[in-house]
Amino acid sequence: MNKSLVLSKVMVIGAFAESLVNFRGDLIKSLVADGHEVVAMAGQTDKRTVTSIEDLGASFRPYPVQRNGMNPIHDLKTFLALCSAINDFNPDVLLAYTIKPVIWGGLAALIGRVPHFFALIEGLGYAFQGGSWRRRLVGGIASILYKAALFKAEKVIFLNPDNRKHFLHSGLIKRSQAEMIDGIGLDIDWYGFKPLPDKGTSFLCIARLLGEKGLREYALAASIAKTEYPEAVFLLIGQTDPSPDGIPSAEVAAWQESGAVNYLGAANDVRPFIEQCHVYVLPSYHEGMPRTVLEAMSMGRPILTTDAPGCRETVVPGENGYLVPKGNAKELAARMIWLIEHRAEWQRMGLASRRMAEVRFNVHKINDQMLLIMGLRTVSTRGSA
Repeated sequence: MNKSLVLSKVMVIGAFAESLVNFRGDLIKSLVADGHEVVAMAGQTDKRTVTSIEDLGASFRPYPVQRNGMNPIHDLKTFLALCSAINDFNPDVLLAYTIKPVIWGGLAALIGRVPHFFALIEGLGYAFQGGSWRRRLVGGIASILYKAALFKAEKVIFLNPDNRKHFLHSGLIKRSQAEMIDGIGLDIDWYGFKPLPDKGTSFLCIARLLGEKGLREYALAASIAKTEYPEAVFLLIGQTDPSPDGIPSAEVAAWQESGAVNYLGAANDVRPFIEQCHVYVLPSYHEGMPRTVLEAMSMGRPILTTDAPGCRETVVPGENGYLVPKGNAKELAARMIWLIEHRAEWQRMGLASRRMAEVRFNVHKINDQMLLIMGLRTVSTRGSA
């Protein structure tokens, strides 16, 4: 049954083609099922990923985009490519997510007179964390560009209240533009509940190899905890990242050689690793809403993360896990040791994580919220869920 206001031509713009499948796939399928025509845009990718996008019912159009860096020539190419795509497809609705697609997609939508532009802010990222003059400069430029790109945005959608507050207090958007949803949504059937392993003591962290994911604190905390409980295992999964905050491979290798952390490289499917762990850890400094934490919650794992934007929204302290101060390896280690010494709490916390994932982060509920916000559905298909 079609629940849409009108059938529309919808353009969805991201940076990585894989994210269109992994993070926006269910939303695209919902749009197609409601009868909308969808074109999905991201950077160049392989044939298999293009096929996966087309299997969702959308057409795929690549465009040049660099997720990191501020080369004006590259960004001009991004902007012109998006202007050309808008001119060709003539969308009624444009949804962009992550910083480059939101900024250049928003400006292109303004030039192309797209009737309805929506931005999804998944986090503030490197540019807004302050510190060095370089970061302050990048943050200042990004703020100017955001304000221009979002000037005519119908709605700007946030995943956590801290990011929303920053945009409002910085004058980047009007209060009437701001909307909140409970994260990016997760297929809780795909990330099904798994009982805790019977033996061992295993902590797991999954993150890109960035300093602000708190990985240096994770490695130091692991080494501290292992002085008391040498049998405990601290696993790390994640791919390298070329951004200025990227952690060199040699540094990660040193963690491995010291015995503190067992680095397993990158993984396309993290479920087997979550299933084998007892506690999931993400010591990040900031997130929009950490997907890996939601995945671990859905699979029934206690969560140890930071009292930081995006992260704190995933934990009720003492119920499904604990929060520690960001950047504090000693506090992180102390809570790791507490969890090791209170093994009987793991199952209760893991069940609470699963219940939270079912109630708050189910992808069907989140997509319903998105479609209602964008006016592409007139009534919820999820009832009061």
